[in-house]
Amino acid sequence: MTATAPVARIPRLRDPNGDQTPDLADYVNEGERPTMAEVIQRLHAAGVQTGLGAFNPPGTRPPIVGLAVPDGFELPSGYVRHFQATDDGQRIEPILMFSPDVQTLVILGRNVAVPADRVVTPELAPTGLPIRRIVVPAPVDGPR
Repeated sequence: MTATAPVARIPRLRDPNGDQTPDLADYVNEGERPTMAEVIQRLHAAGVQTGLGAFNPPGTRPPIVGLAVPDGFELPSGYVRHFQATDDGQRIEPILMFSPDVQTLVILGRNVAVPADRVVTPELAPTGLPIRRIVVPAPVDGPR
């Protein structure tokens, strides 16, 4: 993640004696067309952590690439499907991860510690799972 310069405070465009509920208009100047990343960065710079401010800017948390889990493949205990989406809302095939409540698994007769990122590698995949890595779709260009 790259650091960005703080955005200058944008003066309120609404009547100061009127509704004081924060609004996106408080962070975007008239005529501006900021990206969602810029809007979220402005909200964070102003200390707003609710609504859109509850999200990280797009691109700051890329999808996790791992083994694809086909629909209908029955997962043994200790494994879960992890669902994700791209920043522009496209669904990504679920990947195979270790369940959050499991610290070690017995695989091929031996105790195996679950990796810190919980992502299942091919050698730790359950028997019968077709080994194929997911492909993250390219962003869809659209109106800003």
